[in-house]
Amino acid sequence: MKKVNRKNKISIIDALNEAQKLAFAPLAFQALASMLDLGIVDFLDKKPSDKKEIIKSLNLDEYTVNTLLEIGSLNNIVTQKDNIFELTKMGKMFLYDDMTKVNFNYVRNVCYLGASEMTNCFKSHKPKGLTKFVGDYPTIYPALTVLPKEMKKSWYEFDHYYSDNCFEEIFSIITEKYSSVIDIGGNTGKFEKLCLSHDRNFDITMLDLKVNIDKIKDDPELENCKFSPINVLDKVPEYPKMKDCAVLMSQFLDCFSKKDIIKILTDIKNNKNRKSSIYILEPYTDLQKSEGAKYALSHTSLYFTCMANGVSKMYTFEEMKELIEKAGINIINRFDDIGSYSYTLLECV
Repeated sequence: MKKVNRKNKISIIDALNEAQKLAFAPLAFQALASMLDLGIVDFLDKKPSDKKEIIKSLNLDEYTVNTLLEIGSLNNIVTQKDNIFELTKMGKMFLYDDMTKVNFNYVRNVCYLGASEMTNCFKSHKPKGLTKFVGDYPTIYPALTVLPKEMKKSWYEFDHYYSDNCFEEIFSIITEKYSSVIDIGGNTGKFEKLCLSHDRNFDITMLDLKVNIDKIKDDPELENCKFSPINVLDKVPEYPKMKDCAVLMSQFLDCFSKKDIIKILTDIKNNKNRKSSIYILEPYTDLQKSEGAKYALSHTSLYFTCMANGVSKMYTFEEMKELIEKAGINIINRFDDIGSYSYTLLECV
């Protein structure tokens, strides 16, 4: 008689069930987007209701409501008791949790369509998904000013949401030692504005691509900011003098491949004097406090694959440490838990 291992049998069934969830995940994602667009999520949050009331109140047809509620129930967005549907705690995250909303809109408007080119991106190491929106650009960064409206909005909301709440803390850390800062990859000038809000004469210089600087340089809040257009991947980038200052890179190095990171750090090392320090602010996948944060951060790597540049990712601390050391730079201080989302600031010389 053959002995049957029931535990193995159950684990295979569980694996099969989980596999179906992943196989249909893109459709479940878009179904949730439709529930949000059509007002079903918001309506059930305000008033648990039966199907007839949803149909009447939202002016939807029976087919739409039946289909979306079925999918919503299977994905724990709504729950049903008798004939009444109500929003679950997870469903409420998409209405009230800022991180969930930012991540969802980012994936929906920035990443989703381009992700269909993922295999080609890995083969070519180019952001082929970007061509779905703006044609053939080498990276997303010079294309930021011409992205479609919703895509641009979601991109900036995602980018600012995580790093912005670190700025006050890193300003305090840096200004304990330095009264002059060079910010490489300043983006929309959020950190520069914070520095100038503390002291309108603060010595702050922003480095970025010319197309990005041209967009913000006339902002009255940046009147006393100095600007230096640069492409850090040029063979010999024209860095300004880095003398007795803090050189900051906030959520910048994750935008580059390992080879390029070593080049950038080496160029900066060769352009600064001994009294200057390099500050690197990044969220590392292996230093996150929750599984959800690690999951989100690791999957953000696929944005870089498909949409940003085809060659970079969100790194672990050990990976970044190795790259810093290969550039001939030493980490002298590490500040963990910066901001609300487990960022790490490294002080290097």
